[in-house]
Amino acid sequence: METISTSDNQLFSDLSQIIEQGKNEVARQVNSTLTLVYWQVVKKINEHILDNQRGVYGKQIVVTVARQLENQYGRSFNEKNVRRMMQFAEVFPDFEIVVPLARQLTWSPTKYYN
Repeated sequence: METISTSDNQLFSDLSQIIEQGKNEVARQVNSTLTLVYWQVVKKINEHILDNQRGVYGKQIVVTVARQLENQYGRSFNEKNVRRMMQFAEVFPDFEIVVPLARQLTWSPTKYYN
C-alpha cells in the first residue's frame, strides 16, 4: 500500500483549492454573461412590442418568440422565464446598471430560468 506524505497531502490540498477557485470563477463569468444575454434578449423583445403598441399583440409575440427560443435554446427560454427576464429588465432598464450588477452576482440565473 502506498503511503502519502504530509507534503503530498498539502500538494493535493493546494491543487484542489486552485481548481475550486477556477471553477468558481468560471461559474461567476458564465452567470454574468447569461444575465447580460437574457437582458439583451428581453430588451429586443420589448423594443419590438413597443413598436407595435403592446396590447394583445405584445402578449402573443412573447408566447410565440418564447416557444421558438425554447425549441432552439432549451427550457431557459420558456414563456415563464422570458416573462421573468422581462420583469428583471423593467427593474433594471439601463444597461450601464446591469453590467456591473451582473458582474457581482453570486447566484445562478440558470437556477431560476430552468
